[in-house]
Parts: sequence; C-alpha cells; structure tokens
Amino acid sequence: MHLKNSELGKIGEDIATVYLQDLGYEILERNWRFKRVELDIVAQCGSTLVFCEVKTRRSFSHGIPSDAITPLKLQHIRTAALHWLSNHQSRHRGIRIDAISVIYCDSQPPTISHIKGIE
Repeated sequence: MHLKNSELGKIGEDIATVYLQDLGYEILERNWRFKRVELDIVAQCGSTLVFCEVKTRRSFSHGIPSDAITPLKLQHIRTAALHWLSNHQSRHRGIRIDAISVIYCDSQPPTISHIKGIE
C-alpha cells in the first residue's frame, strides 16, 4: 500500500504521540497552527513545556528525517511556540523544542529517534 505524504505524516505523528505518552509526557495539543506554521505536538514533561517537530520517512535513504529541520524551519517553530504561549495559560519552568524522527515501513516496526533540545 502506498501512502500519501500527508497520510505518512499523520501516522508518524500518531506514533510519536504514543511514544511520548509512554514516556510520561502529557499531550496538550496536536497540529496547532499559527499562520502557515504547524506545531506538531505540544506536550508537558514534568515542569518543561515541549514543542515537538515530527518528521516521518519510509527509509533512511535520504538521511535522518530530523535533518529536514532547517534553521528557517526552526525559526518558524520558535515564532509559533511564542504565539502558542501567548494564547494559552501553561504552568512550566522551562521550554524546549524537540525533534522526533520516525521511520515507518509497513513490513517492519517503526524506528523512533528523539532529539531533545534542537535549538
């Protein structure tokens, strides 16, 4: 079965959400949009607010998925995160931006890589 990129991305975000929940993160929001930027997952881990960018690929043939997070993309995530903060009341002591890479192939279990604090 050939998935569209949007379907693959949704599957990757679902996998990342379950992964974070299994680690004890509380998911506060998914797919929150500010203008043309989307925050894939907003989560709370202890007293830290975490904005997660999820990148999903079918293989490592083009490198690690999180390598696709360019400095410009990271700046857009920061801007959206600031707007999220201004629109939500959240109790936190720290803020972090994480990257979660998911390799999803129908015939194998997904591979997940979590990089904390990509700024």
